[in-house]
Amino acid sequence: MYIYYDSKTGNVERFTKKMQTQRPDWHFIKINPTMVIKNEGHFLTFTTKIGEIPATTDEFLQNENNSKLLKSVSSSGNINWGQFFALAADKIQEKYGIPVLMKFELSGTSTEVENYIKYLENN
Repeated sequence: MYIYYDSKTGNVERFTKKMQTQRPDWHFIKINPTMVIKNEGHFLTFTTKIGEIPATTDEFLQNENNSKLLKSVSSSGNINWGQFFALAADKIQEKYGIPVLMKFELSGTSTEVENYIKYLENN
């Protein structure tokens, strides 16, 4: 399983680290904007500003090869943002056609991490 991720404040990276302890055989790869991926996988990112896609994520996804190999997108956010909570996931789905898997609070609760893993293993 390949999990690609973008993290600025560390929340998304902490989410991936929680998964790594449970699934050490999975591949967790922090993206950079110019990276080109070769394996199908799932994407985790964060929401910036007021419900925006991070520039690093947007540049990475503009490479058609990358966006076509991603089976889902999930985003972290802060529930205090109300309607803008983890909105980057919705905007990525709209712009790149990558289905939203989930939205999670900050670095994710144990339940959110477990649900994410279960979904990936069962679909």
